[in-house]
Amino acid sequence: MLEIKNLHVEIDGKKILNGLNLTVKAGEVAAIMGPNGSGKSTLSYVISGKEDYTVTEGEILLDGVNILEMEPHERAHAGLFLAFQYPLEIPGVATMTFLKAALNAQAKSRGEDELSPGEFMKKVREAAGKLGINPDMLKRPLNVGFSGGEKKRMEILQMALLGPKMAILDETDSGLDIDALRIVAEGVNAHRDPNHAFLVITHYQRLLDHIRPDTVHVMAKGQIVRTGGPEIALELEERGYAEYLGNAA
Repeated sequence: MLEIKNLHVEIDGKKILNGLNLTVKAGEVAAIMGPNGSGKSTLSYVISGKEDYTVTEGEILLDGVNILEMEPHERAHAGLFLAFQYPLEIPGVATMTFLKAALNAQAKSRGEDELSPGEFMKKVREAAGKLGINPDMLKRPLNVGFSGGEKKRMEILQMALLGPKMAILDETDSGLDIDALRIVAEGVNAHRDPNHAFLVITHYQRLLDHIRPDTVHVMAKGQIVRTGGPEIALELEERGYAEYLGNAA
């Protein structure tokens, strides 16, 4: 599904990722944990195609295709989705207009017809109901005036509607209370199947109580320094990251 080979990344001449290697298989939920400054969010930005980052070496393959040669919208059409740590407010853009444009752009990229208004409304209402999203939120500008939890639910709603093959959640648990965390996790778990994969980036084990990973990767100084099962998250919760900070070259 997703394969990253020897990835080196800089921003403003400062090296952030140092030969990172990572594989996420179809159907897998992989978690990346690491301290602040380890490069976790940079990795998510580079995969999704955010500007300002310079890839000096390496490849990012999605189903065998190097997406570094694609524009961000082309990566999205190929099946990539990024849920941001801090979703942006977009005044003047109605939430429903945004969702409809995203769904129709995806349909167009596949050579499919656009959804009819009735089909679109039914699809959104069903997905929003499962995530506990108040219908009034859908009538407002995108994320404007939303709480942190509401913004994260809106990100998961977008994911549910678009059905990406590879979804990246960049610290989705940041700022969530336990109820919002549970609802967001349920939205993710509902889409776990052999044809989809998730890369969950987090500092804390608590998210992984709700989204149980198949694999946990520890990241430090721009590299993956350890890979194993869910038990690693429990170790990190108890011991912290100090022992890994000296291991990355």
